[in-house]
Amino acid sequence: MIIDCHGHYTTAPAAHTDWRAAQLAAFRAGEPTPAYPEISDDEIRESIEQNQLRLITERGSDVTIFSPRASAMGHHEGDQRISAEWTRACNDLIARVVGLFPESFVGVGQLPQSPGADLSASIAELDRVVTELGFVGVNLNPDPSGGLWQTVPLTDRYWYPLYERMVELDVPAMVHVSASANPNFHATGAHYMNADTTAFMQLIQGDLFADFPSLRLIIPHGGGAVPYHWGRYRGLADMLGQPALDGHLMNNVFFDTCVYHQPGIDLLVDVIDTKNVLFGSEMIGAVRGIDPTTGNYFDDTKRYIDAAALDDDARAAIFEGNARRVFPRLDAILTGQGR
Repeated sequence: MIIDCHGHYTTAPAAHTDWRAAQLAAFRAGEPTPAYPEISDDEIRESIEQNQLRLITERGSDVTIFSPRASAMGHHEGDQRISAEWTRACNDLIARVVGLFPESFVGVGQLPQSPGADLSASIAELDRVVTELGFVGVNLNPDPSGGLWQTVPLTDRYWYPLYERMVELDVPAMVHVSASANPNFHATGAHYMNADTTAFMQLIQGDLFADFPSLRLIIPHGGGAVPYHWGRYRGLADMLGQPALDGHLMNNVFFDTCVYHQPGIDLLVDVIDTKNVLFGSEMIGAVRGIDPTTGNYFDDTKRYIDAAALDDDARAAIFEGNARRVFPRLDAILTGQGR
């Protein structure tokens, strides 16, 4: 089985995204939020069957861990109420996709984060999506200010109530920023990579997993700069008087394979232990075109894993075993389906 740990609903029906624009316009005008539109099952089916499901079938994967569009989480827009309304609408839409295609998609939720707000609404939504909607994890934005980095590091005790509930529910989080409000940082080309690298460095500097030894965090996009500069981060840990990374972080931190060329994947699987790598494509996501040097889509990451210098056990772990271990609720769902 091939499990893609990183998929977003980037093809949601237009009525959904139009409502978001209307919601924000009403907020700016001091008016009530308009009613959420009726979206039929047929509209959802069409948006999935002609896009993600078609490509899943063509590329040979089986299950996608599916969440709302990350760049549209927009935690820096509106306030806590606006974020909560939008988050609930997005997560409910994911639940409908999963309900229509239970063999192909498993849900992960966004959280209603907002700059300056406490995490009570996020914890409540975490509870709802896991216990009521059957989701297997959440996306956690380390920078809800949208590229301004006005939030405390991930190791700060501000985050602890959320981590405590994640541990109780036994669900991981993917550390994933949203859109950039800072013109210096292109959202997917700079802000995402910056955030992945920044999150890992924050974890090096702190001691989060001493307090939460079973907490699991996935850093997407291949870990940003981390695998490429692995010696730098090992050396910085030593200079800062921190333990070696193997024990300090790598029982709790995982990277996906959303790296869009063969040399990058080869480096990732050579530098990072197999147990810390989860297959992911972010399809349909940040990079959608065809690589002219190969004739294949950049985000067809299965091809890279197939071609990497891995033995069968390592390839099986990356494609399936690691995801089932990091997402135990996913494993329970698949086992319940006889898979």
